[in-house]
Amino acid sequence: MSSSLERLLWAVVLACAGMGTAVAQSTSYPGIGREATPKEVAAWNIDVRPDFLGLPKGSGTVSRGQDVWESHCAACHGVFGESNEVFSPLIGGVTAEDIKTGHVARLNDKGFPGRTTFMKVSTVSTIWDYVNRAMPWNAPKSLSTDEVYSVVDYLLNLSGIVPDDFVLSDTTIAQAQARMPNRNGMTTDHGLWPGKGMGNGGKPDVKAVACMKDCAGEPQVASFLPDHARNNNGNLAEQQRLVGPQHGVDTTQPPGTKAAATTAATPSPKPAAAGQGAPVQALLQKYACAACHGVDRKIVGPAFQDVAAKYQGRADLQAYLSGKIRSGGQGLWGSIPMPPQTALPDADLQRIVDWLAAGASK
Repeated sequence: MSSSLERLLWAVVLACAGMGTAVAQSTSYPGIGREATPKEVAAWNIDVRPDFLGLPKGSGTVSRGQDVWESHCAACHGVFGESNEVFSPLIGGVTAEDIKTGHVARLNDKGFPGRTTFMKVSTVSTIWDYVNRAMPWNAPKSLSTDEVYSVVDYLLNLSGIVPDDFVLSDTTIAQAQARMPNRNGMTTDHGLWPGKGMGNGGKPDVKAVACMKDCAGEPQVASFLPDHARNNNGNLAEQQRLVGPQHGVDTTQPPGTKAAATTAATPSPKPAAAGQGAPVQALLQKYACAACHGVDRKIVGPAFQDVAAKYQGRADLQAYLSGKIRSGGQGLWGSIPMPPQTALPDADLQRIVDWLAAGASK
């Protein structure tokens, strides 16, 4: 590096340090930035610990939780938390004996097919914290504190942990914790829990000795799709979901052909009028449509542009789309059902339909 460039870089560093000192001086790191204000810390410090430190005051009921669940959560996780082939089930696999002992017996049952969330999670604070920070998927942190309490209360009730009239709050959450089915299934003996509190013990296992022996052998392919039968049951690429490890091969093409060959033939939707897409995006967020549908990509349901392209040319296009959105259904785009949109006002429904009919532009 030349001496002139080096002097220039040092000048920039010193100037920035000087500005930081002028604004506010950090006591921990002199010359660098400033201390965060209590308001700034509070905005980020929203996690809830297993000992309930950080849990805000509030309360919720099972009945209100059901209402919030059906309007914001059921489209992805099912009305009863059973979910679908995209999302893992939340509810199921728990017995009254599990709630009594704090150990979920089916976790050791190799014949039981699934591992639901309430079979595995050991602390109710984990559920509360995750819902509060990350849900709904399309609008995280949008639920109020009381709505989070209500949703968690509803899930606890579905699992048989609390009765129908239980009011979950910052003062009663410990009662729910005492009945969590897998509350005794967590251990901190691995030594990786930070600090000395909350039962931390044992020496950290960082050598991964168990992974250095008795490893599984290299898998061998035992079957393949014969060329003469590639497309006997239709294009597999259209029958597999876009998430997960298995992606269907395009069986309309010869072996080794890239899937791009089929997508090139898909007709492009007609462009919408200038500026038409922007206000509709707000409606898609408001009514949780964007939780399951992307404009140009599949999420849980099909992309809006794919829907627009599929039905272009229908004489009754707008009436058909209005009816499908209003009534919901399943089967045309896969097995995941779309719930009926009965609460969608007619005016907003018409704006969405007009946007779809024009091609669903971004």
